[in-house]
Amino acid sequence: MRRTAPSAALPGPPPKDRHDWQTVRTLIPYLWAWKGRVLFALVCLIGAKLANVAVPLVFKDIIDTLGMPAEKTAMLVPLGLLAAYGALRFSTSLFTELRELLFARVTQQAVRAIALQVFEHLHALSLRFHLERQTGGLTRDIERGTRAIGSLISYTLYSILPTLVEIVLVLGVLAYKYENSFVLITVAALTIYISFTVIVTNWRTHLRREANELDSAANIRAVDSLLNYETVKYFNNEAFEAQRYDHQLQKWEAAQVKSQRSLSFLNLGQALIVSSAVALMMWRAAAGVAGGSMTVGDIVLVNAFLIQLYIPLNFLGVLYREIRQSLTDIERMFTLLRQHREVQDAPDARELARGPCTIEFAHVVFGYDVKRQILYDVDFSIPAGKTVAVVGHSGAGKSTLARLLYRFYDVSGGGIRVNGSDIRAITQSSLRAAIGIVPQDTVLFNDTLYYNIQYGRPEATHDEVIAAARAAQLHEFIARLPNGYQTNVGERGLKLSGGEKQRVAIARALLKNPPILIFDEATSALDSKTEKAIQAQLEQVAIGHTTLVIAHRLSTVMNADEILVIDQGRIIERGSHRELLDLGGSYAQMWALQQQDEAEPEVKLAAPA
Repeated sequence: MRRTAPSAALPGPPPKDRHDWQTVRTLIPYLWAWKGRVLFALVCLIGAKLANVAVPLVFKDIIDTLGMPAEKTAMLVPLGLLAAYGALRFSTSLFTELRELLFARVTQQAVRAIALQVFEHLHALSLRFHLERQTGGLTRDIERGTRAIGSLISYTLYSILPTLVEIVLVLGVLAYKYENSFVLITVAALTIYISFTVIVTNWRTHLRREANELDSAANIRAVDSLLNYETVKYFNNEAFEAQRYDHQLQKWEAAQVKSQRSLSFLNLGQALIVSSAVALMMWRAAAGVAGGSMTVGDIVLVNAFLIQLYIPLNFLGVLYREIRQSLTDIERMFTLLRQHREVQDAPDARELARGPCTIEFAHVVFGYDVKRQILYDVDFSIPAGKTVAVVGHSGAGKSTLARLLYRFYDVSGGGIRVNGSDIRAITQSSLRAAIGIVPQDTVLFNDTLYYNIQYGRPEATHDEVIAAARAAQLHEFIARLPNGYQTNVGERGLKLSGGEKQRVAIARALLKNPPILIFDEATSALDSKTEKAIQAQLEQVAIGHTTLVIAHRLSTVMNADEILVIDQGRIIERGSHRELLDLGGSYAQMWALQQQDEAEPEVKLAAPA
């Protein structure tokens, strides 16, 4: 039966000082979804330790039997004991492998469920969050966190818990068979050892956190530099970038060296405690044999118990450190889950009905920051099937309209309505499904051209993808490529020119074929010839769609049903192209300047040499 992961993100903001037990409690439901396997694995764990503790007991009996006089030994050849010894050895391995086999799926399913939940939650967070965080640091946190889950489960179930069970069993045997000094020495050594380990490891924890922060910072620098490869090359700043990266690595190196020094101190202290305990135990055992209260088999038994305890105890400090480090890494990933969703669906949000859409910006007020307002009382509507264009200078707030319509942010005042319903009362999924956009800055996936076009509608057929590429004037370009549609576009589409990337964006928006279309400077990166061809196609596609065109080049919006001129966040003029020219205001001035700019190159080309 398929298990379902715990639903929903963790409520509330992350506490400043998150306790390790809270992290463990958060993790337990993911494991308990497989409680049958967990319980059976614990049974196997106890069975393995019972068999492991029984091995020295049987070995003691074998030694004592073989130490008897020859005539008695002949009568008591310990064949049964030898068989039991072999069976117990095998049982230890059998139960251990069964435990690991049973728990393997639990671990991997927990890692998968949490990683998927974090991934989905990051996609659900607002655009503001992603603009403020750097991708390199986020991916590092997720990578370390998911890896730490497997490590934590491995350390606790395969090392710490078995060691604790074995300690209890060994103490029970020692208390039952021998004098109290053996138990007292063992308990005292364990207490001192664990206390020393916990105190020193807690002191070292801040060093681990510092190293993690510096590791993330160095990774952020590296990823940011590589993503901006072309910019680095443009300004010949390879050495500068290497210096910045090395500066972070030097800080990380210093933190790692400091951490290693504290680790050496911890290891020496642990070795001293264990060695002292071993010496005391063997002294008491040797005294018992010399006094006749213990046999040779008893000293072999005590020695075997010491060896069995010494090996896991030797790694107990390492395991504790790793567990604390794993909890730190998991905590950091869970903190991402606790990030507040700035934009989220209302509890009673409903689906947007399919079909034609009307859009209304009703006295919209908005600012990305409370101290810096972007839009002031923006009020306009787009009837179903009509086209409204918004023009203005850079920074006037044009692209903000598209972000608000997509509900990447919520308005500060007023409202945006689709088919008469405030978009805050509509599910984000159905709203965005109804909108197709060609953004000003097109970013592509590091995959094939075919994949990037089909991304507009992943279930689209091959013929539909080709048709969309043709409509975007892209098919002929792709056909000339050696690998055609299977050509990889590179990281963020760096292998393509700006115009080629924009045509891919147009193609996938056309493939999506939604009732609402947004063209945000859709032809800004195209040459004049291609722009005219695509502009005609876009106008054809816009027929029957509710279309918002955001443009700087006025020649691309001449045929819009209404043109809005926006300046410093306010609509200062509105009307058709002809009406705005007749008005003789800002639009007419921009039109005249652009016509003059377009005419100057032609004059220069026509002038004699």
